[in-house]
Amino acid sequence: MQSTKLTPMLQRLSPYVYLPGAAMLFIRVCLESVLFIAIHFFVCFECLLRLIMERDESSSESFPMGETAQEKAFSHVPQCYTISTSQRPGLNPETGIVPVVDWAALSSPDRRSDAINEIKNACSRSGCFQIINHGISQSVLDGALETAFNFFKLPTKEKAKFMSNDVHKPVRYGTSLKDGQDKLQYWRVFLKHYANPLNQWIQQWPTNPPEYREQMGTFATEVNKIAAELMKAITESLGLGPTYLTHKMENGMQVMVINCYPPCPEPTLSLGLPPHSDYSCFTIVLHSSQGLEILDKSDDTWKVVPDLHSALMVHVGDHIEVLSNGIYKSMVHRVALNRDETRISIASLHSLGMNEKMETAKELIDDEHPKGYRESSMMDFLNFLSKRDISEGSFIETLKIKN
Repeated sequence: MQSTKLTPMLQRLSPYVYLPGAAMLFIRVCLESVLFIAIHFFVCFECLLRLIMERDESSSESFPMGETAQEKAFSHVPQCYTISTSQRPGLNPETGIVPVVDWAALSSPDRRSDAINEIKNACSRSGCFQIINHGISQSVLDGALETAFNFFKLPTKEKAKFMSNDVHKPVRYGTSLKDGQDKLQYWRVFLKHYANPLNQWIQQWPTNPPEYREQMGTFATEVNKIAAELMKAITESLGLGPTYLTHKMENGMQVMVINCYPPCPEPTLSLGLPPHSDYSCFTIVLHSSQGLEILDKSDDTWKVVPDLHSALMVHVGDHIEVLSNGIYKSMVHRVALNRDETRISIASLHSLGMNEKMETAKELIDDEHPKGYRESSMMDFLNFLSKRDISEGSFIETLKIKN
């Protein structure tokens, strides 16, 4: 008879029970199989229980900074990030048609009028356009994006030095409007800081990464030069002349918002930012990749902005809508997410001074076109924002005069 090595249990039984070697081997295999299945069952059950508890904990509560789903790279989208079905983005959105303006044409006496007309059409029809040949070198663009990526790779402890829920702070880091308080959260982290005049604010910017102040400061300076010329072009296109707001813009606000959108495991369930318009006169944006979506007014659908290498995106903001008495409309946009890669956008928002009121140009008001907006300032917007959830209400709607 073939010799069979016994399990401890069978060894205890062997003095009293006689079993052939084959039967003993069969029982041993069965017992070991049952033990293997039981161990794996309990391991799987424990993992499932942990996942259920994790989802249950995040079903109705928002996360504090440092513990958010996007920072912790959750494998699922918690309930407090899940947007309504009607607002969810598609995986393959249609590409929108965004006007492209050759910035160099504004400096050419023969081409300036054509460029002004292109800006006028873009502002009145879509509220946005991209600019090429803007004069900012590729090394400056790349440096700004690189240092932004490096900042968000820092340990949470380092970034938390700038964490604040106070929307009035000149430098702040966060993941939502009010971290740990917003009812609905969005899949992004951001750093926001003032930039004009640069020498007044740069000492409050991060010193880590070591190159941050130099690289982001250079980009901010170059973008501010474009903003000054852009305001001249916009007021000229409205028939107000190029110097209509020159002095006020020179002493105005420049707010840099550096957004980071980490990979999202279920990108159709959440957004990086909800539909909104910018509270500035206009915003000039540099993107690392595609993800910005604009609302197409012709068919009320969302279209993705094409990725045009080295171009800068311009959004018409609420204050230009007020200035133009509604001739130009602020652009409604949102940010969709990506499953595989982190996306960075660097937005430079430009407006009048903090307490300087933007009002409708008197030249654009008459009997057929009565005044349609109340005046407002950057401070008015921040006060509005501090009292609301990030997804609640539109600032521009509060400024409209109901005739």
